[in-house]
Amino acid sequence: MEKIRVGIIGAGWIAVKMTRALAPLADAEVLAVASRSLEKARNFAAEHGVAKAYGSYEELVEDPEIDLVYVATPHSHHFQHAKLALEHGKPVLVEKAFTANAAQARELIGLAEKKGLFITEAIWTRYMPLSHKIKELVDGGAVGEARVLTATLCYHMEEKERIVRPELCGGALLDVGVYVLNFARMYFGTDIVKTVSNCHLGESGMDMMESISLSFADGRMANLQSGALTLNDRQGIISGTDGYIRVDNVNCPEVVEVWRNYSLVERYTTDPGFVNGYEYQVLECKRCIEQGLLESPMMPHAETISVMEQMDALRKEWGVKYPYDV
Repeated sequence: MEKIRVGIIGAGWIAVKMTRALAPLADAEVLAVASRSLEKARNFAAEHGVAKAYGSYEELVEDPEIDLVYVATPHSHHFQHAKLALEHGKPVLVEKAFTANAAQARELIGLAEKKGLFITEAIWTRYMPLSHKIKELVDGGAVGEARVLTATLCYHMEEKERIVRPELCGGALLDVGVYVLNFARMYFGTDIVKTVSNCHLGESGMDMMESISLSFADGRMANLQSGALTLNDRQGIISGTDGYIRVDNVNCPEVVEVWRNYSLVERYTTDPGFVNGYEYQVLECKRCIEQGLLESPMMPHAETISVMEQMDALRKEWGVKYPYDV
């Protein structure tokens, strides 16, 4: 396809970011947006230059001109909206966290595979060139043998409904904790042999702040922190025998530095064509669909399910429950 035409389910702030990301691109565009309110959809379309506005999600997935559906609704609704798109024969890009739990993720991916349709998780860091550069540096021995990783991601958002309401799959884990878990898995792998964690619950029973320590089979360790109660530096540090890699903003890498013997020796920044980072996941969807792939090697289905299982286990330990849990 010359240009991938995206239809967005949901007209919130994430939909705005996606629309802005694709606006300057020649090979991708947001063709349509759908909201439960036709007025809201029309206002969104008028403000952001989107050609079509729908007052129902069903209308959007029935549009024959749409090549890819982007699900930009709250975590709690990802399953039903992605399923709707798949049932209408549409490839889907599902905003993180993929679903409420691993059971939903397995069902959704199973449906996509049965129908021969592409689906992937919009965990944007997985698709960014600078994230791939970090992997290249770690695997290439830029700091010797990498042995310890730390990552922290906290925002002050304790009053937001999507954070405090169980029916919206609230809490910090699915919102920001998913990023630090992915950061550890991207660079240290998935052979985790031990997990130790601590969590602070809010009044509604949702996790508001957590620390997670992972031990890997090869002896590596990762110490992760995420939360909804404070602002912090959002840094990632990958420490090795000869130095360390510092990542500015673990959920959207902006600067990557290599330090050896406490001296800065290499520095990398975002690509000159970088818009806001959301564009890379759509371009990867386009590549995969063109090649007839059902999943992206940058975020395989098995990895999406494994991350959801990891978060399910953490929530069970903390006593954090959603209405969608079995």
